[in-house]
Amino acid sequence: MNRESAKEKARELLSRMTTEEKVAQMIQVTYTDGGREEALKWAKLGAGSFLHVLGDDARELQREAMKTRLGIPVIFGIDAIHGHGLNNKATIFPSQLTCACSWDPEVARKMGEVTAREVATDGLHWTFSPVLCIGRDTRWGRVNETFGEDPYLIGEMGAAIIEGYQGDDLADDAHILACAKHYLGYGEATGGRDAYDTEVTERKVRELFLPPFKKAVDAGCATIMTAYGFLDGTPLTANRRILHDVLRDELKFDGFVITDWDNTQSLVWLQHIAADISEASIMAASAGNDMIMTTKGFYEGMLAALKEGKVDISVVDEAVLHILTIKYEMELFDKPEKRGEPDCFGKPEHLEASLDAARKSVTLLRNNGMLPLCGNVKKVAVIGENADNVRAQYGDWTYFTHPVPDPTNSRPAIRPYVTLWEGVKDICEKNGIEAVYAKGCAVKPLEGVNEDADLAEAVRVASDADVVIYAVGDVIPQFGEYSDRADLDLSGRQNELFARLKETGKKICTVLIASKPLCMGDTAEKADAVVCGFNGGMFAGQALAEVLFGKINPRGRLPISFPRHSGQIPVYYNQMPGWHGGKYNDLPQAPLFAFGEGMGYSAFAYENLCLDEDLMLRVTVKNTGARDGVETVQIYQNDCVSSVLTPVRRLIAFKQVELSAGESKDVEIRLSKDDFSLINAKCEKVLEPGEFILYAGHSSKEEDLISITIKL
Repeated sequence: MNRESAKEKARELLSRMTTEEKVAQMIQVTYTDGGREEALKWAKLGAGSFLHVLGDDARELQREAMKTRLGIPVIFGIDAIHGHGLNNKATIFPSQLTCACSWDPEVARKMGEVTAREVATDGLHWTFSPVLCIGRDTRWGRVNETFGEDPYLIGEMGAAIIEGYQGDDLADDAHILACAKHYLGYGEATGGRDAYDTEVTERKVRELFLPPFKKAVDAGCATIMTAYGFLDGTPLTANRRILHDVLRDELKFDGFVITDWDNTQSLVWLQHIAADISEASIMAASAGNDMIMTTKGFYEGMLAALKEGKVDISVVDEAVLHILTIKYEMELFDKPEKRGEPDCFGKPEHLEASLDAARKSVTLLRNNGMLPLCGNVKKVAVIGENADNVRAQYGDWTYFTHPVPDPTNSRPAIRPYVTLWEGVKDICEKNGIEAVYAKGCAVKPLEGVNEDADLAEAVRVASDADVVIYAVGDVIPQFGEYSDRADLDLSGRQNELFARLKETGKKICTVLIASKPLCMGDTAEKADAVVCGFNGGMFAGQALAEVLFGKINPRGRLPISFPRHSGQIPVYYNQMPGWHGGKYNDLPQAPLFAFGEGMGYSAFAYENLCLDEDLMLRVTVKNTGARDGVETVQIYQNDCVSSVLTPVRRLIAFKQVELSAGESKDVEIRLSKDDFSLINAKCEKVLEPGEFILYAGHSSKEEDLISITIKL
């Protein structure tokens, strides 16, 4: 059903609803808060949505909802962030950050498509994804959920995954609602502190944080989630200018808006801008939130406010109209349960999509000739806890972490999956190479545990091998919501272990299996090779092993920069000019690894960059290596003189090109005037005439780019 027809039906139903039925539609109840009996009570009351309920439990609640006076179906939501990972039978993909290493929107689209099919097969309708926050402060605990540090790349990947989730028709049985979050500026909180103050101006919001959401709206995203935190003293949950004036009036968003977890109650007990739940309910609804996540007190609070005349019923009517419109567009009244595809969990096509995403996301960052491992290697030592730790490999938002935490790591790991150790061992066995494993040390050691013997064993194993693959990183307690880090150094004795491995004289490849960039120090700078895997999902270990042994040519590029030291943050590439000295006096200017960086077993050269009067950019790219490969052509611009400060470089386009060994291709990319626009001091988007520098090349680093100066 199209949106306008759905809206007409929603208006008719709204006219027949009681005040209590309307307010109940605005409530979303979590199944983990009170269990089955509490959930059934809310279903009978007419709650509009439930979250974190799977399979038959969801079907039972839907049956109760359909028995209510008007038979309004429930929308079931789930945090299917990188696959339907809260279901332990589902296909688990790489994290968003890992996926972004592919720089391939098709990877994101396929990830969304598979996830939607499996979520729908569980009878559910809605995922709280994608995260469109910008990961510019890597101390923040939720960087793994982002597509990285650049708004353009985030927007492209975000739009693609939304298309994968939603398809062409919200009513079909294989697709679900997407939810772009967290609107707005959530990831920019001061000090990387989750849900804290975001010290940015409206101009900066429009320049940096709004563009990915505009792309989401343009892609037809059906729902948007408001952010924790606040802008200029006003919590996002209560910010009508951002939620209504900008989102609805300017961006023309026509879906429905949901708060984040208990954010209405937070106005009272955490942010202290409302005296009680009734006042908080008025604030949240009046600002433009249509659905209230988990704050069950909103029901009585809003009813009291209406009865006392503190808020007009039109506020509730507008919210419920938005919700009912989406329900009609999904045709839930006729088909209240998504059917999906029977027995599709983990089917071969889905598993292959997860493996493909992992393969395209592996990022080689340093190689002094050690890789790929070749025929003269007879024995390989694999060292490190994260080399054989599927929980670390999966990262956040899977059945290991949600909906109820598992602090004792007692939940069993469900196959199929392949860890790094398993992937290396498999290739070695097939090629007559001996492979040995030693943990060495814990990533996050338990208090009072002496690891001396484990470190000594790892050194002994490494000394007896030809090469060492050393996995480092972080583990679940070190990231996610409520888990920001002040110190990004490798934890525990990981650095010490690297130093001792280095003393053996063996070549070492460091593999990062982590939620985000960490400060790796010598473990990266003195390694013979460095490979970034982040949280690569079910088959990360296979993909990493295939890269290490040259079975595939790595093509990943970083969507985020690596600091050398926690005190060097921020190190994102699109910095503003004007820093006296341009660096800290005790650190190099450049990050350890920069946005866009990545290498393969081929090299690429650029020449003949030009732009015609129709804004068609052309550049010649040549594969100068001996292997076929894929290059990600990155296009940046700099506004030479502008009325407000603009970044030293800003990504405006990218395109992947396959090149055989020795082959050259002329790559064409159509640009637009918007690619050269800025947000001026009046918060207007304008193109200021003048000179611009256009860059094309392999990464955001100046030495990897060629450039021309143009005039517009």
